[in-house]
Amino acid sequence: MARGYRKLGRRSDHRRHMLRNLVTDLIINERITTTDTRAKEVRSIAEKMITLGKRGDLHARRQVAAYVRREEANESQDAIQKLFDDIAPRFKERNGGYTRILKIGTRQGDAAPMVIIEFVE
Repeated sequence: MARGYRKLGRRSDHRRHMLRNLVTDLIINERITTTDTRAKEVRSIAEKMITLGKRGDLHARRQVAAYVRREEANESQDAIQKLFDDIAPRFKERNGGYTRILKIGTRQGDAAPMVIIEFVE
C-alpha cells in the first residue's frame, strides 16, 4: 500500500512543524544537512514553494506565507522575500528539478544516512 508521504516516526503535528522548519531553513540558507528520508520529503515541499514563487501573484505569496515558519517576524519575511525575489527568478526557465540531494555518509550516533539538500545553480 503506497501513501503520498513518509511518517518519519513523528506525530502529525511534530512532522508538519519539522518539515516547515527544514523548508524555511533551506530557503534562507539554500543548503542544509539532514537525513536522507527527511530530505526527500523536504524536496517535494520546497519544489512546490518555488513553483508558487515563480507564479509570483498575491495568492501564491499568501500560500507561501501560510507555510513558512514565523518564529521571528523578520526571518519569515526574509524567507518569503528571498524566495520570491532571488530564488524563484533563478529558475524561471526551468520546469522542475530545483533541488539536488548529495549523499555525505552516515551519522556518528545511529548510522543514519546523511545528505546535503541544496538548490541547483
